[in-house]
Amino acid sequence: MSILKKIGIFLVLILLISQFFAPEKNEGNIDSVSTFIAETNPPEEVMKILQTSCYDCHSSKTTYPWYNNITPINYWLAHHVKEGKQHLNFSKWNEYSIKKKAHKIDELYEEVEEGEMPLKSYTWTHSEANLTAQQINAVVNWGEKVQADYLQQINLK
Repeated sequence: MSILKKIGIFLVLILLISQFFAPEKNEGNIDSVSTFIAETNPPEEVMKILQTSCYDCHSSKTTYPWYNNITPINYWLAHHVKEGKQHLNFSKWNEYSIKKKAHKIDELYEEVEEGEMPLKSYTWTHSEANLTAQQINAVVNWGEKVQADYLQQINLK
């Protein structure tokens, strides 16, 4: 048996065995975003955008696609979710200071306005997360208002 064939068999075996291992899933409760919703009061259009384009990576509840059952894809997705939650986690909104909330909202609408969010790798498989110019404007307008409210609270202290 040639060395290439042995390497190929070894790699297939490793791939098969790895299917029995998976990272922990982000399967918390979507109700954990209730503080964020109550404080920021997003209009219905923005609420839908947040649900379809943001919550999977930026909350404690991810709706996983079928291909999340394939290793190593599941590890790649878990890394993206973990990284997304490190930058912004709507489920931990109540733990942020007013100053941090103002900053996070600023980042949120700037990233959306600049086309950085949602990630292209996410919208490839979640076409409903692609945002139109009108949706981007809705997020930016809402975000600016929410940020102004938080900044006003900071200035009143």
